[in-house]
Amino acid sequence: MSKIQVGIVGLGWAASGHLIAFKANPDAEVVAVCSSKDLSPEQLREMCGNDATLYHDYDEFLQHPGLQVVDICTPHFMHPEQTIKAAQAGKHVMIEKPMALDHDSLLAMRDAIHKAGVNSTVFFELRFIPHFELINACMDQGLLGDVHYLEVDYYHGVGPWYGQYGWNIKKDKGGSSLITAGCHALDAMLVFARREVEEVYARSTKSSAPFAQAYEYDTTSVSLVRFADGSVGKCTSSIDCRQPYVFNIKLVGSEGTLWNDQVWSTKLPGLKPDQWVITPTAQAESGDVLDHPYGPQIDHFINCLKEGRPNDFVGVDEAFKTHRVMFAIEKSLAEGRAVKMSELAE
Repeated sequence: MSKIQVGIVGLGWAASGHLIAFKANPDAEVVAVCSSKDLSPEQLREMCGNDATLYHDYDEFLQHPGLQVVDICTPHFMHPEQTIKAAQAGKHVMIEKPMALDHDSLLAMRDAIHKAGVNSTVFFELRFIPHFELINACMDQGLLGDVHYLEVDYYHGVGPWYGQYGWNIKKDKGGSSLITAGCHALDAMLVFARREVEEVYARSTKSSAPFAQAYEYDTTSVSLVRFADGSVGKCTSSIDCRQPYVFNIKLVGSEGTLWNDQVWSTKLPGLKPDQWVITPTAQAESGDVLDHPYGPQIDHFINCLKEGRPNDFVGVDEAFKTHRVMFAIEKSLAEGRAVKMSELAE
């Protein structure tokens, strides 16, 4: 079977992680690149692992002979138009998070993908880390019982030491702390919750640190989520913190609690009541995209395409759910009130 032909648009930080994953996948190859950068054939070959064609015009890029998949790695504000054009051209789409900066664009992207009948994946790649597998297994086996409180937090200082800082500080390009970064934590909380959100309420603030002053939006937010069954969740997103990267996870249930790599459960006889069980699992411990599990997500999507099945694990419909809650939170921040999910179109 011939390899699936992939084109990448945007050669920033995220794309570097994607390219490594594509080169390691035996069933796909990057044959086209759309970028503002001028690259020699030799540079493209080293980057992609094979000969590839460079384009500076996106419309011409979409016409590359045999192109099947478009991987969108451009800044956030460019995702909607590029996604819609790719879907209309009949290309399967891979979209870096966030999909969009507003709810209307999100709806337009989802609808374009559905109308075109193409497959999709959205890069909430942390769903593929071993720690998440462990958490889901603990829940499936009843070690936590009925989970009534969920806490997932994202702490990662994003200052001028990161290449994206120059555009990420703009409200119309970066969006917000939650949109640009903390959406990973929100997505994780919703995955573990396994239930519908009913209402959200959020507040935000900004550090007095000099690097944070350039941001056109608050750089730390706290979001409270009430689920339909009465359980609650909390998600903090902080991109102005001065500390090592932290992705905090705490799930409290009727039979036990999971706190990052530690767990305690009444279902495990013989445990000391004052000591956690430490699990040797790989957690999200770095904000560097090269440490993120792009490989497993890309492998999963390529397998979906090979087998002709929809990507229902982290395709557009799954990602839409997280983004819809995120935009309800943004509405709460803007209007200073609790927002019911029924206020946002599905």
